[in-house]
Amino acid sequence: MENGNVAAIFGEKVFNLPTMKARLPKDIYKSLVKTISEGTKLDVSVANVVANAMKDWAIENGCTHYTHWFQPMTGLTAEKHDSFIQPTDDRTVIMEFSGKELVMGEPDASSFPSGGLRATFEARGYTAWDPTSFAFIKDHSLYIPTSFVSYTGEVLDKKTPLLRSEAAIDKAAKRVLALFGKFPSRVVAYVGPEQEYFLVDKKLRAKRKDLLLTGRTLFGAKPAKGQEMDDHYFGQIKERVAAFMKEVDEELWKLGVLAKTKHNEVAPAQHEIAPIFSTTNISSDHNQLTMEILKKVANHHGLYCLLHEKPYEGINGSGKHNNWSIGTSDGELLLKPGKKPEQNIQFLLFLAAVIKAVDDYADILRVSVATAGNDHRLGANEAPPAIISMYLGDQLAAVVDQLKSGKGIKYEEGKIIETGVEALPDIEKDSTDRNRTSPFAFTGNRFEFRAPGSRQSIGGINIVLNTIVAETLTEFAEALEGSTNIQKDALDLAIKTFREHERIIFNGNGYSDEWVAEAERRGLPNLKTTPDAMPHFKSQKSIDLFAKQGVFSQVEVETRTEIMMEDYNNTRHFEMLTMLEMAKQEILPACIKYTKFITDDLASKSALGLSAPNETVCAQQLTNLTEDLIVKIRDLQNAADNLPNVDAFELGMYYKNTVLPAMEALRAVADTLETLVSKEYWPFPTYTELLYLV
Repeated sequence: MENGNVAAIFGEKVFNLPTMKARLPKDIYKSLVKTISEGTKLDVSVANVVANAMKDWAIENGCTHYTHWFQPMTGLTAEKHDSFIQPTDDRTVIMEFSGKELVMGEPDASSFPSGGLRATFEARGYTAWDPTSFAFIKDHSLYIPTSFVSYTGEVLDKKTPLLRSEAAIDKAAKRVLALFGKFPSRVVAYVGPEQEYFLVDKKLRAKRKDLLLTGRTLFGAKPAKGQEMDDHYFGQIKERVAAFMKEVDEELWKLGVLAKTKHNEVAPAQHEIAPIFSTTNISSDHNQLTMEILKKVANHHGLYCLLHEKPYEGINGSGKHNNWSIGTSDGELLLKPGKKPEQNIQFLLFLAAVIKAVDDYADILRVSVATAGNDHRLGANEAPPAIISMYLGDQLAAVVDQLKSGKGIKYEEGKIIETGVEALPDIEKDSTDRNRTSPFAFTGNRFEFRAPGSRQSIGGINIVLNTIVAETLTEFAEALEGSTNIQKDALDLAIKTFREHERIIFNGNGYSDEWVAEAERRGLPNLKTTPDAMPHFKSQKSIDLFAKQGVFSQVEVETRTEIMMEDYNNTRHFEMLTMLEMAKQEILPACIKYTKFITDDLASKSALGLSAPNETVCAQQLTNLTEDLIVKIRDLQNAADNLPNVDAFELGMYYKNTVLPAMEALRAVADTLETLVSKEYWPFPTYTELLYLV
C-alpha cells in the first residue's frame, strides 16, 4: 500500500455497492440494494444479470474460479471451487456464470457434522446465495457467501439460523417500536468482535506435536518470566509482529473488513485485533475471514497464529469479546441511554428486555460459549466466570435501583476527571466503567459478552443472543399492545422486570469466591464445564424458545447439541492420544537418557574414589520422577483403554471426570522433570522459547 492510502485499497476485492452501482443496470441495482438493506426476497430475474456482472468483475481481477463459501457446524468455513469455463462447439471454452450457479450450489453434505440428520450415504446438500453479504475475491477465486442446508431442508450451517435470528429480532423489535409510534423499515443487531490470538515461531511449533495436533501445549513448565510485570500489555510492538499486523490490516481492508484496532495483549506473544461494528451477519463473515487471514499472513512472516483459548498453561488465554447492540435502519441505537436514561422509557424497556433475556436463558447463553478449549479459560482470573451475570455500571445501576425502590431519580451526569496538569485537556467520564470480570457488561450503548472463546464462530453465539432477546421483546409487545398509556405502562413493565430479574445484575468482582457463594444463593446456574452445560441446550425450554422464534426446529436443536458434544469429546480424545504419544515417545526416552548421563558420571567418579552425594540425590530424584512418569502414563493409557460405550453426554462426563484428571497428573510430573532435565536432552521447545522467540 503506497502512501498509507487506505481508502484507495479498501474493498477493492469486494463486489460492494460502488462496484454494483457501476456495473449493474439501475433497476437491477435498486432491487439488489433493497434486498441488502431491508432483507426482502430477491427477484430471481435479477440473478442472471448480477451473475454476469459479478463474473466479468472477477475475471478482470484475475479469477478463474468461483466458490460457494459456507459455514458448516465445524465452526470453520468450507468451499468447493468451480471454474467459469464452458465448452463450445468448436472445442474451445468461454467464461460463463449463470444466475442459477450464483443462487445455488450442490456440495457433498455427507462428510460434514449433522448430528444424525444425514446418513453417510445421503450425500446431497445445497448452498444458497446470501445477497446480504458481499461476494469477494481471494486466491484467484470469487467467493460467494451462502447458507448450507440438507436435501430434506434442515440447516447444516451457522449462517442460516443466524439469518433467522436476525429476522426474529427485527420482527419483535419493530412490534415494540410501533408502540412508541416508530416504524423503521428494519431493526438489526450489530456486533464488533474483538479477536485475541497468540503468535509463535513456525519452526518452533513444528517441533511440538501438541501444538501441531491440538492447538495447545499439553506439556510445559512455567517460564522464569511470564506476564507478572504487565510489560507486554499495550507495549511496543516488535518489528516482526508489526510487519505481520500491517499485512493483516491491508489484506482485511482489501476484503472490506473494518479492521480498526491492534495492540499487544496481556500475555507474552499475545495480541488483539478489533473491527468497527457491522451488522451481525456481515460481522460473522468478516470474523471468519479475519481468522483465516491471521493464519495465512502469519505464515508469510515465519510465524503461526494460535487461536486456541488456552495454548499455554499458567498464561492468560484468548477470548473473543462479542460487543452486541441493536438499532434501526435509520440509525437509532436502541440501547443508547441518552443524557437522562431515567426519562428514556423506550431505552429502559429495551434494557429490561435484555436483562430478562439473560436471566431467563442464562443456561442457554452459557452453552453458546461452551467448548473444550474455553473450559480451560472461563473463571481462571483471566476471563469472566462460567456464572452468567450482568454488569450495568454505576449510572444505570443507580437508575435501576431507584426505579425499583420507587424513589425519585437523582441523576448525575458524567463528571470531568481532574488530572492536575494544566496543559492536559479535560477528560469527561463515560457513563459506565468497564468490568473485565463480568460475562455480560454494559459499555455505553451496547453489551460486551466477554465469555466467547478465541476460535469460536460468533455465528452460534449471536444466534442465541438474538433469539433470547427477540423472545423477551415479543413478550413485551404482547403485554403492551392495546395499551392506552404506553409511556406509563412501558415504564411499569420495565420496573416490574427490573425487580423480578435483579438477581442477574452484579457490579462487583466476578473472580471472588464470595461471588460464587452469592450467585448460588441467588439461584444462578454455575455450569463450570461443557459436559455440565450442554444438556441445557436440548431442554424443553430451549426447544420451545427456538421453535417459537423460527430459528431452529426441535430436531435441529437436538442435532446441534449432539454435534457440540461430539466436538468436545473428539477434542479431548485427540488431546489424550497426543499426550500419550509425546510422553511415551519423547519425554520418557529423554528422561531415561539424561538419568543415564548422570548415573554414568557418578559411576566414573566412584571409580576414581570421588564422592558426589548431591549428584546422587539428583540421580535418585530423576529416577523417582521417571518411575512416577511411567505410572502416570499407565494410568492415562488405562483411561484410554476403558472408554465406555455410552452416548455422547455420558462420554463427555467420562472425559471430564476420568481422562482430564489423568492428563493433569501426567502433565504435573512431566513439567517437573522438564525443570530438571538438561535442555539439550529435552525433546521440544520450552515455554520460554515459544513465548519470547517471536
